[in-house]
Amino acid sequence: MVQYKWVALSNTTLGVLMASINVTITLISLPAIFRGIQINPLTSFQYLLWILFGYSVVTATLLVTFGRISDMYGRVRFYNIGFVIFTVGSVLLYLTPGRGDFAADYLIVFRIVQGIGGAFLFSNSAAILTDAFPYNERGKALGLNQVAALVGSLAGLILGGVLSALNWRYVFLVSVPVGIVGTAWSYTKLKELATIRPNQKIDVYGNATFAAGLTLVLIAITYGLLPYGLSSTGWENPWVMAGLAVGLAMLAVFPFIESRVKDPMFRLELFKRRIFTAANFAGLLGSIGRGGVMLMLIIMLQGIWLPLHGYSYASTPFWAGVYMIPMMMGFVVMGPLSGYLSDKYGARLLATVGMVIVGSAFLALSTLPYDFYYPTFAVILFVMGVGSGMFASPNTASIMNSVPPEHRGAASGMRATLQNTGQTISLAVFFTIVLEELAGSLPRALSEAAAGAGAPTAIAYLFSKIPPTGALFAAFLGYNPVSSILSQLQASQVSQLSSATLATITSTHWFPTVIATPFMNALGASFYIGAGISVVAAVSSAFRGRVYIYDTEKESISQTRESNLKTPQIAPVGGAAQEQKQANNGEGS
Repeated sequence: MVQYKWVALSNTTLGVLMASINVTITLISLPAIFRGIQINPLTSFQYLLWILFGYSVVTATLLVTFGRISDMYGRVRFYNIGFVIFTVGSVLLYLTPGRGDFAADYLIVFRIVQGIGGAFLFSNSAAILTDAFPYNERGKALGLNQVAALVGSLAGLILGGVLSALNWRYVFLVSVPVGIVGTAWSYTKLKELATIRPNQKIDVYGNATFAAGLTLVLIAITYGLLPYGLSSTGWENPWVMAGLAVGLAMLAVFPFIESRVKDPMFRLELFKRRIFTAANFAGLLGSIGRGGVMLMLIIMLQGIWLPLHGYSYASTPFWAGVYMIPMMMGFVVMGPLSGYLSDKYGARLLATVGMVIVGSAFLALSTLPYDFYYPTFAVILFVMGVGSGMFASPNTASIMNSVPPEHRGAASGMRATLQNTGQTISLAVFFTIVLEELAGSLPRALSEAAAGAGAPTAIAYLFSKIPPTGALFAAFLGYNPVSSILSQLQASQVSQLSSATLATITSTHWFPTVIATPFMNALGASFYIGAGISVVAAVSSAFRGRVYIYDTEKESISQTRESNLKTPQIAPVGGAAQEQKQANNGEGS
């Protein structure tokens, strides 16, 4: 008979696989989706951003709340509900009615529904695995689970390229069979292993404050990327500034609320454990360092490198995913191995070295020209994937090992919330860096290049009016911005361009060559920032202390507060771990 731990691993892996496929398949299929609903994404940035970020904003906001509720009423129960909600959302997205703004709004709403289902899945999968596996196998299990996320990301890129060419609706339908199988499997096979403490109350004020505050911050960040007035970004928009101010104020009030309620949604005393605090902070910094820069690399491939090497704009979203495979392969190679090694030797060295490797890879990327030699680029991506794999599963295992069993759902939710929030912050930071650089240099570069190609002065001036945001998203979505500009000109204006000029400016080489220098200048700054953040994450990781496993015989944090004031005992590694399998509550040294 198959041991239950493998049932739990296979089912949670299926859930992660489904959710990760959904993210990348939507990303790669956006051009086909917008063509299908007849929306021009270059003039409808708000729809583009919300279809991209709405899922992650909702997921990040709900993870901690759902994790805490699952601790109170059953992790398996709410994990199962997540499968159902996600599957229903996928069906409703496939059935998107109409065209234009209505269809775009419909897509956003039901992507949010998918996000709610994803929040149930993500907030409970790590906790279910931690419940099912002994402490000395959790790193390996979590490593395999995270590899599934990378495999799903790769599968999503390939499926998106194939299915969107057939019918954009199939992009959403592909998740349905997986969801149905996963739902049936989870309802029939998963068992609740957690001990549910009776008579707990929902922390209404804490949940409301945290959810509202984080939602305002993430929405403000999203709209900060939209043009406002004459600015290429929206950070001067009063509504954006107000949303950030109010959201941050609510998050600042949140700890005071949590310290005064009987059953808080998140136990702040968990942060008294150095390993918990250091590992979560390292995870947050790692997400900030990597999240936005990875998307910038894809934009660089789609907007510059691939067109310069003869790929059509329509094909670049798919091929950009293919050329990013080395990074995923590095993670697939190192993820399970680092999890296995962390079970034996602890997370500190592996996770710390992993972040150092990621930082070094960023510095290596900063040395590349825009027309780089691909094998060199591929090796750097592979090394970065190896570093990320060394960090991810050991860091997650150390977080989950450090908390009491009854709080694993909340801890898993907080870990995932910090990771998703870090990715959103990262996107905002690096998009802003690139947009500001392009706003300062791209208009003049386009105008001069158009004049150099033979365009009359008046027409060349129009090219300087291409919004940097539009240029960036055009590259991301596989559109030629020049064709979009020409389509908005009058026939008499287009007739002023000679056939040679038209052939030059609409070629796959012209726009990438013009945008390359300002874009790579901005991207270089992003790489340096990513390297710096990775180094700080490595320092935080090193401060986590030695191996620490929470004593499962303790029933609650409150029972062990006195022991926190004493010299903690540490769960040693190696042979000594057989003599002392669990350590008393405390922090590593």
